[in-house]
Order: sequence, then C-alpha cells, then structure tokens
Amino acid sequence: MANPIIVPEAPKTGFAGLVQNWQYDAMSGFLVFLIALPLCLGIAMASNFPPQAGIITAIIGGLLVSRINGSFVTINGPAAGLIVVIFDSVQELGKGDAMAGYKYTLAAIVCASVIQTLMGYFKAGKLSAFFPSSVVHGMLAAIGIIIMSKQIHTLLGVKPDAKTLFETIGQIPHSFIELNPEVAFIGGVGLMILIIWSFLKNRYLKMIPGPLVVVVVGLVLGQYYDLDHEHIYMFLHDDPILPHHEFTIGPKFLVAIPEHFMAGFSFPDFSLIGTLEFWEQVITICLVGSLESLLSAAAVDKLDTYKRYSDLNRDLTAVGIGNTICGMVGGLPMIAEIVRSSANVNNGGRTAWANFFHGAFLLVFVALFPRLIHEIPLASLAALLVFTGYKLASPHEFKKIMEVGYEQLVVFVITIIGVLATDLLIGVAIGMVAEFIVHLLRSVNWRDVLKLYFETKEIEPGVFRISIDGAAFFANFLSLKSELSTMPEGKTLIFDFSEAETVDHTVMEFIHDFCEDYERRGGHFQIRGLDHHIASSDHPLAARKRASVAGQF
Repeated sequence: MANPIIVPEAPKTGFAGLVQNWQYDAMSGFLVFLIALPLCLGIAMASNFPPQAGIITAIIGGLLVSRINGSFVTINGPAAGLIVVIFDSVQELGKGDAMAGYKYTLAAIVCASVIQTLMGYFKAGKLSAFFPSSVVHGMLAAIGIIIMSKQIHTLLGVKPDAKTLFETIGQIPHSFIELNPEVAFIGGVGLMILIIWSFLKNRYLKMIPGPLVVVVVGLVLGQYYDLDHEHIYMFLHDDPILPHHEFTIGPKFLVAIPEHFMAGFSFPDFSLIGTLEFWEQVITICLVGSLESLLSAAAVDKLDTYKRYSDLNRDLTAVGIGNTICGMVGGLPMIAEIVRSSANVNNGGRTAWANFFHGAFLLVFVALFPRLIHEIPLASLAALLVFTGYKLASPHEFKKIMEVGYEQLVVFVITIIGVLATDLLIGVAIGMVAEFIVHLLRSVNWRDVLKLYFETKEIEPGVFRISIDGAAFFANFLSLKSELSTMPEGKTLIFDFSEAETVDHTVMEFIHDFCEDYERRGGHFQIRGLDHHIASSDHPLAARKRASVAGQF
C-alpha cells in the first residue's frame, strides 16, 4: 500500500491570508492579468459582445466572486467554451440586430444566473457527474471546431458571406484566396508565436505569457501597417490564384473600445422573457456555464500545491451571483476558467486573493489605458482564439478518447456531429442517448438504469468496504458519489466490484480520481473484483463488463 503523499501546510484564508501571502498572490495576479486581458477581449468579440464586456466579467469575477466563492486558486472570468452559446443567443434573440440581441442576451444571462445561484444553494454541484466524460469532451471539441471555423476568417482579414456554421466552414478556402495580406500576416505571426511557445522548454521564456507576446507583436505590426488610418495599399504579385492587388486597411481591424470605462456598461432588455426561444437560451447558458465551471473547478483542485478541495456548491452559488451582476451591467457570463487558473498555480498563487488582484489589475488598466487596448489588432486576438479552439479539438483529444475504447470514441464523435448539426443542448442530448445505447448493447438491464446497488460496511475498525452490484454507469452513480463524500478521512477504503456486471468509463474515471484525492489526504484504498471483468481496451480507465456477461453478449 502506497505511503500517503505529504503536502505543505495550507495558507490562511480571508484577510489573514492576504497579510500572509499578498506578495505571492499579487505577483501571480499580475501575471494572470497579462494573460487574461487579450483573452477577455477576444472571447467577448467572438461572442458578438462589445470587447469591454469580457473585461467587465473578469473584474467582477476577481473583485467580488473571489471573496464569496468556495475555491482557493481558481480564476473566474469569461471562457472560450461559452463563445458558441452567447454568439448563438445574440443571433437567435436579435434576429439580425446585434445590439438588440446583445441586450436580450444580457437578460437571458441574468435569468440563467439566478437559476445557477439556486442550483448552488440547493447543492446541485454534484450534478456535473451525471454527464458522461465522452459527451463532455465531445461538446468541448465541437466548441473548438466552431471557434476555429469562425475566427480563421478574422485572422485572414476577411468577412465571409455565410449564414450557417457549415457555410462558414465552407467559406474557409475562399477566405484564404481573398485574404488581406497585412492583416493575415499579423494573425499568422501571432499563431506562429503561440505554436512556438507551446514547445518552449526554457523556463525563463515560459514565464512570459504567450498571449502577451502575441499582443505586443500585434501592436508593433499594427503601428507599422498604420491600422489607425483608413487607406488602400497595393500588394503586387503574379500569382493567378490571388488576382486582386488592392486591399483596404484601417481602424476596422482594431479593437473598438470606449474612451471611458463607464461608457462600456449596458443594461438588459427583458421584453422577450415571455417567449420560448428566450428560455431556451436561458437553459443553454445555465447548463453549459454551470457544467464547465464545476468541471474546471474540480480539475484545478488537482493542481493545487496544498491539495485543498473546493466547495463546489458554494462556488456555483458565487459564480451565479457574479453572473447576475455581469448580466445587469453588460458583461459576459463567467466560469472557473482552467487555463488562467493553471497559470495562477504555476506562478505561485496561494489563495483566492490572487483572483482578486487579477481583477484589480484589469480594472486599473482598462480605466487608465483604453487607448492602448484600442491599438490591439483583431487578427492577434483571432490567433489566440484559433489556437484555443485547436487545443479543444486537437487530434490528441481524439487519440485520448480512442485509447479509452472505441465505444467512447463513437459517443465522442456522435456528440461532435450532433452539436455541429444542431446546437449545444440538442447535441449533448444526442451524445447521452448514444451513451445509453452503448450500455444497453453491453447488456445493462433496464432495472439498473436509474439506480446503482451498493453497500458500505465497516468490516473492521478503520476499514470500509464499498460493494457494488449491477451496472455502474454515468446515469446512476450520483448516490455513490454522495456516499463517498461523507466518508471519514484517513481510513482504508476497499472498492469491491466482484458483483458488478458492468462499469463504465465515467465511473472508472471518478473512482480513480477519488482514490487519488483520498490518498493525498492521508487515506488508503484498494480496488478488488475487476480481475473478473473484460475491459473494452488496454486503457486503465476503460469500461468493463464481467466475464459471464461478456460471454452472454
């Protein structure tokens, strides 16, 4: 049995934590601010919101939510995963009027956030476990594909003549042919910087945020090409594929932001609150935002040097309160954002005050230097988003899912296609139906669909056996998760799967993560009975079914 992992004593919280760790949290908050600034602008513009909306959200997430949430090192702000949701809401509710769609979407954000707050109050944080891992990853990969397909046109300096997603994707070759050379060069250089930065090994260079380098280089190139002034330039070549030699350049390729910070506030329009389409957007924003925030907060906990564990229900409530305020003043919805949170941990952030400092630095910067933000080329922000989208939908993600099992890859791909062909809610529902069908094909009995049969018993002092019977899969293991959350720390837990007919990947992944966390807190664990099961692949977390069941199948 492995020795428990020794972790350092956790820092104090509250004002005492500020006094104890302010220098670490302030430095980390500053570095996270450098990453957050361009991402907040890019995410807002890709969502069809004003650029300042993303910064408003990050400021509220830092200054307010950091004081009331249930996490320690997470950074709250707008995230790429919500771009598709908000963009679709603006389009659907505005019916072609971007400003009206923006104000209607702010109202939808307020309503979704009230529901989100109530979910946290009634302890619905555990519901994130109900969604199969492959479906969640498929949803994120689809979001990545959508982000790339839309932002690559901005990177090239072209506005596609497309009304649907598939038309937008189909217009990509045409945009390459019609690209604006100077704008495309700015975007292309930004993309190359991000790619190079992802392979850097030098720890001193890695301390410089890649997004910051992209923005600084973009500012320099923007000045060189005089993007501040509208003008036409000639681009001479003999290539028959690029017949046009005249191109327009000007401020339309720069970020448009108000001169005064208070001018960036907008207020919601609730006039569509009685319509079905309004509530469809409310449910989508609430579901996707809550799911992403809970998953991100749980993932960041694993990175925490001090192995602290977030109160996910309190975190969901705090994010809901923050989002309600964001919707009331013109901001995007926020989540516990994993990229910036990872940077916070890596840069030495110790308490939630790092989140506070990141918001404070953003507030000071946008209030004092709005003109500098205006000089950032849109192509540089598009490069950040294209790279972010690629990471969500990279071939590596497909490979990881395939290693778990081909049935998981099928669910993953079906979810992607469902999201691309319909929308996020319907696509996720299609993926979950596909997961159900996979389990029925694996001989899961209908009586096991909604209930997991298990027993917890203390077989000797300090040793608990959790015996699992029937089928353990994503739709029925919430009761097991709740039971395990009440287990005393520092004991020995024995998971006995001898009587389990099937165990799906989502449950295997949860048990693995839970056992690792429990061991870090000084406990021990054993897993028994899986040697009588046949795995769907060689992956340690692959779905399994008992040999007798496999023979029947």
